Formats: sequence, C-alpha cells, structure tokens
Amino acid sequence: MNQPLKLTQAQKAAAILVAMGKPSAGRLLKFFKQEELKALIEAARLLRSIPQAELEKVVREFEHEFTVGAGLLDSADSMDTILTESLSPEEVNILLGRSEAPPPSLEEVWAELEKIDAERLSQILRGEHDQTVAVIMTNLAPQAASRVLVLLDKGQRGAVVRRMATMGQLPLAAKQMIEKRIAEILRAEANGKDASAGHARVASVLNELDKEQVDEVMEELRATGSDDVDAIRSRLFTFEELVTLSQKARVALFDGLPTDQVTLALRGAPKDLVEAVLSALGARSRRMIESELAGGDDNVLAEDVGRARRRIASTAVQLAQAGKIELQPSQEAA
Repeated sequence: MNQPLKLTQAQKAAAILVAMGKPSAGRLLKFFKQEELKALIEAARLLRSIPQAELEKVVREFEHEFTVGAGLLDSADSMDTILTESLSPEEVNILLGRSEAPPPSLEEVWAELEKIDAERLSQILRGEHDQTVAVIMTNLAPQAASRVLVLLDKGQRGAVVRRMATMGQLPLAAKQMIEKRIAEILRAEANGKDASAGHARVASVLNELDKEQVDEVMEELRATGSDDVDAIRSRLFTFEELVTLSQKARVALFDGLPTDQVTLALRGAPKDLVEAVLSALGARSRRMIESELAGGDDNVLAEDVGRARRRIASTAVQLAQAGKIELQPSQEAA
C-alpha cells in the first residue's frame, strides 16, 4: 500500500495553485509577498507528481472549491507558465535569480534613436567622434539621417559624410561598441526628458513676449551661468525671425491666416520683413494688405500689433512641432 505523501505547506499551496489553472492562480499570485513566491517556486520544483486522491485531500484541507486537474501534474512547468503570464519579466527574473534581460538588438536601437527629435539628436552627436556619427548616420533611415545631417556643424558634417562614403563592413567588435554608445545616448535622453519638458514650458512662456523682452530675459538667464540657455533658445521663435524662414515655410504659415491679423502684424514692420511676408501671399491678399498699410497707422494700438505678431509666431511654432514647416534659417536668408 502506498504511503501518503508528506507535503510541506508550500508544496500544498503550489499544488493547489497549479490545479486552479492560470487565470485564477495568476490573480492570486499578486497577493503573495516576494519571499512567499520564492518558497512556492522552490516547492513546485521539488514537487514531481501528486495522485488524484492526494490532491483532493489537499484541496479539502484548505477548504476551498477548486476545479481539480489531471491526476498527475507537471508542477514545475505549470508554475513557470503561471508566473510568466502573471508577472512582468523583470519580476520573474528577480524571483528566479536570473540575470537581466539581454539588451535590445541593434535594429531596435536604431529605431529608438530615430524617435529622438532631429535637432536634439544633432546636438548630442556634436560631442561624438566623427566615426561614431558616420556609423549612426549610415544606419538611420535616410529621411531621419538627412534631417540630422543638415543640422550638424559644417566642419563635422564634411568629415562625417567623407567617412560615410568610404565606410566598409564594420567588424563585430566595432558594431558592439557603437551599439553600447547608442544605448548610453538613449538612457541619457530618457533621463533628460524632464529637463526637456521644462525647456518647452519656459519657451512657451517666452514666445508670448515681444522680441526685446525675450532677449532681455535670455540675457539675464545667460548671466546666471545656466546651461539651459541654448536648449531654450532653440525652441524660441519671434515674428521678426520670419525673414529667416524658407519661402515654402512662409507660404505654409500664412496660408489660411486672417488677412486683418497679417495686416495688423505688419504695421510698423521693417521693409524687408514686410516684403518677406507679402511674397508668401496670393496676389489678391497682397494687394489688400498693401492698400491697408498705405492708409497709415492712425488709431492702431501698439499692444494690438504686438498681440497679432505673437499669434503668428505661435502659429509658426505649432506648425514646426507638427512637422509641417522648419524653423531653421533658409540658405537664402543665411
């Protein structure tokens, strides 16, 4: 006659969880403490099989109603399945004493890198070795690489393009070094998201000021020795900077803007700025605005002019954030 199995409390609990099945057991596992889960895992690995009668006895002992599974249970494998589908990979690895999950593949790293804003990525790469930048440019999607390339400093850009043109097959060790460096860049960028959000908040406030006020605030910020000046400056745009936009960007910006708002914004503006705006308008709108401007600036409040200019500059920033225009100076303007 077979001797009854002598099970520990942990083994009994493991047997019942396995018999319950994954959905129910998974919900219960979340209420166990970490040391209790470790004990369950160890018990499940030592528990090979349980006859049906013994399992029913264990179930009655706990005084719960469970759906009883097969007479023989592969406890260790079933417990692994329950854990895997109920807990996160990090939690399972910690409980089982496994090493950390392997880093993302090289292809995944490139995809993550492409999600960084082109202007921000160009700033990061300015501090990297030309060969590292060349490898990154070569492996990015052409559209993403082109946006970053044009933002690099001219000296670095030439060196990078030359290395891209002569680059052959990289040794595995070199690829791994580049991949490690990119992973570091991604971690640093993730850690800097809060700072980036702060820059955006400051820029959104400053974009509501007149150019003179913006310049004054930025000069005061620079005097404090802040490292955020350049990051904030890159997010600023004023009405006076419309002359630096490409013709295509100006056309996209003024397409649909109210004629009276454009007219008001151009009151008292320099001739080159007026011409830059008018050249982006259709013939009919241009004639209407020129006629209004020729009538003089009587009864026009400076506050209203400043407000109209800020609204147009704000619209330009919004279009740039949506990827519809570029706020970088055009070659013609440069």
